[in-house]
This record gives sequence, C-alpha cells and structure tokens, in this order.
Amino acid sequence: MTQTIIWTIAIITILGALLAVVLYVVAEKFKVEEDPRIDEVEKVLPGANCGGCGQAGCRAFAQYCVESSPNLDRCFCPVGGNEGMQKVAAVLGVEVAVKEPQVAVVRCNGTCANRPRTNEYGGYQSCRVKAALYSGDTGCSFGCLGCGDCVAACQFGAITMNPETGLPVVDEEKCTACGACVKACPKAIIELRNKGKRNMRVFVSCVNKDKGAVARKACSAACIGCGKCAKVCPFEAITVENNLAYIDFAKCRLCKKCVAECPTGAIHAVNFPVVKPKPEAPAAPKPAANVTPSAANVISSEVEKSQTNKKEE
Repeated sequence: MTQTIIWTIAIITILGALLAVVLYVVAEKFKVEEDPRIDEVEKVLPGANCGGCGQAGCRAFAQYCVESSPNLDRCFCPVGGNEGMQKVAAVLGVEVAVKEPQVAVVRCNGTCANRPRTNEYGGYQSCRVKAALYSGDTGCSFGCLGCGDCVAACQFGAITMNPETGLPVVDEEKCTACGACVKACPKAIIELRNKGKRNMRVFVSCVNKDKGAVARKACSAACIGCGKCAKVCPFEAITVENNLAYIDFAKCRLCKKCVAECPTGAIHAVNFPVVKPKPEAPAAPKPAANVTPSAANVISSEVEKSQTNKKEE
C-alpha cells in the first residue's frame, strides 16, 4: 500500500515536471514580443476602460497609440482629454494636435408639458426594450423614451433623469464625452458636440423628421422644418433635411439669430449671459409755449380793454 502511494506521487511529480518543460518550450517558441511603451502609455491613461476611444479598454488603446505613432491624430482619449493625450505624446516622443473639448447634448424638447402622453408603458424599464416593442408613450416616435438607459451607461454620474420633464439632464462638469450615452440611446437623441467658446453653444433640440403639422401635433416644441433658421443664418451653418434643421457646430458663430427666428422654440442657446432689460427712461417734460415778453404784454392789454368795454356797456 505504501509503495503504491510512493509510486503515484513519483509519477505525478514526473508528469508535472515534463508538462512544465513542454509549456516553457512552447511559450518561448511562440511568445510575442510586446513594445514596453505600451505599459508606459497605459500608466498615464485614466484607467476608466469606458470604450469612448473606440477600443476595448485602456490597455487596447495604449497598444493602438503605440502602433499609430508618430501619427496620433486619430487617437483620442475623451476621459483624459487634451491633457491626457499630451502625456501620451510625451511618452512616445511625438506631438499631438489639440482637439476641441466636447460634451453630450440631449436633442429632445419632448417634456411632459410639450409632448402629452397617448399610451402607458408597463413593461421592463429599458429604452432599448421599449423601442423594440413600440414607438413610445406619445405621438412622437423620435423622442426620448424616458427609461434612463443613458443614466445607467454613464460611468461618471454625469446624467440624471429630470422627474418634471421626463428627460435626461447632462452635468457638463462631470461629462467626459466618452460617448457611452450616445451608444446606449436607441433613439439617437444624444449627440457629442463641441463645448464652444466659454461653454456657449446653439443646437436644434429635436430629431423629429415628420412633416411640420405632424411634428407640431406630437410636440408643441418640435422642429417643423420651416427653414427660417437656415435663411437667417449669415454663416451657412444650418441645413434642413428630411423636415429637420441641423446646426453645424464647426460653422456656427453663436450669433443666436436662429434662436430668435425659430417659431417653435426648438433651437436652444446654452450658457449665454442673461441680458438684463434696460430701464425705461423717464418721459421728458413738454416744452412751454415760446411766447416773447412783448407778445405777452400785447395779449394782456387786449384782454384788459375787452373787459373794460364790457363794463361800460
């Protein structure tokens, strides 16, 4: 019995040693040399693994940057931003162009007040599931479904649902423009746009492509595709296609003429300073009649003569 146990242990030990040698030989034969700069680049990345860069994670993005070097123009980490990319460029010993910071924008005006409900959904609370079942709870088949898939997708707590409007709200300070909310929205109402000068921006807050009368019936603040905004824009930043206006943020100069021209209020201007109305000037007093002293004396003497004649009579 003892010899059986000893032989069993010896055989297992020998097999283990042989397998270890085989694994070592295979590993050495088929090993892939990895650029040590990948580790260095990964260290300077935020480590969010959000996928906003288009890669599977920070490690994959680091490898992509090393492979793309020295041309890093197609590489960008939205969480680290320009500062993070400058660190990556420093590790690789190259230069990288500065890109405009972006932020997620919710392009839907369909608040509870603007877009009355026509149905009541009682199923699983997911925008993706809801979109697969039917067009939504209102007459607008393009607007926000209100289940908060974008909130769940955001790893930075930058999106919350407003219970009064039923729409998502983006916190600009927390948003990293990773694009997770854009991918999560089945209605494509969330877009990444340049933050703009002093965080000011103008955009069409609607994605409804129905004709004007239909869109206006479904939502009182919908874009009706009238084209007035495009006509008034001096920079040709607005186009109207499929009954929907769109503002190119690269061409927009923030003049806000389109905001004033839009008949439904579908165009939003964000973070502009509030212009206080000028106080009304007091009404100027009416000028006194211009009567010369000599003329006044003549008039007075004529009045006295008239009164004297009346007494004599």
